[in-house]
Amino acid sequence: MEDQRGRLRALPSVDEVLSRPAVRALEVRVGRAAVKAAVRQAIAAARERILSGAVNGSSELVPDQDVLSRAQREAAPRLRRVINATGVVLHTNLGRAPLHPEALARVVEIASGYSNLELDLDTGHRGHRSAAIEPLLCELFGAQAAHAVNNCAGATLLALAALGGGGAAVVSRGELVEIGGGFRVPEILAQSGCRLVEVGTTNRTRLSDYAAALDGLPRALLLRVHRSNFALVGFTQEATMAELSALARERSVPFLHDLGSGALELPEGLSETTAARSLADGADLVLVSGDKLLGGPQAGILLGRRDLVEACRKHPLSRALRADRMLLAALEATLRLYRSGRARELPVNEALGARAEQLSQRATRLALELSERGIACSVVESEGKVGGGSMPLARLPGFGVAVQGGADLLDELRRGDPPVIALLREDRVVLDVRCAGDVGELAAAVAKAAGQAGERAPASDRLGRHPSGGCAPDGTEV
Repeated sequence: MEDQRGRLRALPSVDEVLSRPAVRALEVRVGRAAVKAAVRQAIAAARERILSGAVNGSSELVPDQDVLSRAQREAAPRLRRVINATGVVLHTNLGRAPLHPEALARVVEIASGYSNLELDLDTGHRGHRSAAIEPLLCELFGAQAAHAVNNCAGATLLALAALGGGGAAVVSRGELVEIGGGFRVPEILAQSGCRLVEVGTTNRTRLSDYAAALDGLPRALLLRVHRSNFALVGFTQEATMAELSALARERSVPFLHDLGSGALELPEGLSETTAARSLADGADLVLVSGDKLLGGPQAGILLGRRDLVEACRKHPLSRALRADRMLLAALEATLRLYRSGRARELPVNEALGARAEQLSQRATRLALELSERGIACSVVESEGKVGGGSMPLARLPGFGVAVQGGADLLDELRRGDPPVIALLREDRVVLDVRCAGDVGELAAAVAKAAGQAGERAPASDRLGRHPSGGCAPDGTEV
């Protein structure tokens, strides 16, 4: 106990550590604030080690190297580019759709200076923010009018507030979904000032259920919600879009479709309702995301009848949810790729449309690169997903590379530079190559993480390696 008290008293002060030559030199590179935070963290960590009995008599209590590594982490950006080796194309936690290079270039161009964001260059008068993208959206989706806000949940909130505030929204019980982050459709309805009227049951909702609910409601709308991340199968029934559209016209109420995904074109073999199909089937207003199957930036897009879109555009919430110049620049560039017939070039469509033989070849290249670095591995079949709540039952057959190492290697990959987000399968890390990008960069990141994980593991539990490379050209283990 006395030794512990002595070590605690021997802990240096923050100023003492800051005065060390190596620490002072670090301030020039990363700034005093980051270094000071790192020093405090290092001292706190040393105190914890002392209290836990993990410090022996010869240990340096607050080594310079600990401060240096902590300061570098403090100075590094928190939002970072990662390598997606999960096989999930629209991975919400990883930012969903990557942007096309032309969309990135437009963002840089518009964000690096001034722009005509709310200025009509023809008249010199003030314009609205959706002016640059509205003609493209209307042409591509077949809508009378269009407007964009910051995301699809915002578009839904805006539409409900503008068109149903003070009234009721009639929704099937089977569509009262919870989306990512714990947000639920009933809660969004409550915030909009629109009263929820549930109809039908979880698995079966008939047209007559909607009709009966509209009886006696002085102000109402019909709302259909995309079943994000799940599907109803088996003993089910639901009214068609055409039936709901006819009912809405008969009762003179708006028919809104919160579609979510926003696809314009899909690779062969994949199928989902598109916004254009929904509008053609009679929806008055369709709400879609920009960063899902559309392959653009995060955005909420409202498409449909001119009077309804204008009511949403003029509502006070529209300003609170408005899209910024970078979003609009990226969205316009993405839409122009569709218009010019180049939709296949979008990273999302490339990943979704990748053929099995392409992915097999890519996985084999990764395995060979890892072999050359001495990493034991094997090419394995893998199954990707669309992600982003889109097509939850769709499976994307593909390939990956399995590496020995388990949870320790998975953690090291996630903490790497660049971080690699992969899968854990039967105590092996699987690197799905569908969305992984440059194979050489991924191989280097895995080799670095494997080395660090091996150094931390006991000698009897270190990552397996083979002097000849660890993996045969055909992907079988050696």
